[in-house]
Amino acid sequence: MLDREKIVAVLKRRFPGSAAGQIAAAANAIVGLEEEWVELSVPEFDWASECRDGCRLQRLSHTDGVRLFRRLKEAES
Repeated sequence: MLDREKIVAVLKRRFPGSAAGQIAAAANAIVGLEEEWVELSVPEFDWASECRDGCRLQRLSHTDGVRLFRRLKEAES
């Protein structure tokens, strides 16, 4: 679970001129991502059918720390 207070602190440092409401809205959106998205493990992802340049994306996921996420069905509506 993401720590909302830590996210708020990072956002305040990163965007010092932002209004408190904007920081709060951004933090809420980031925390809410866990409810809407699920991370795909490499074996779950069908490289050939789900992306045009699957080989490059697969290499990136292994070497450059790229993480793949899929929106949960319930959140799509």
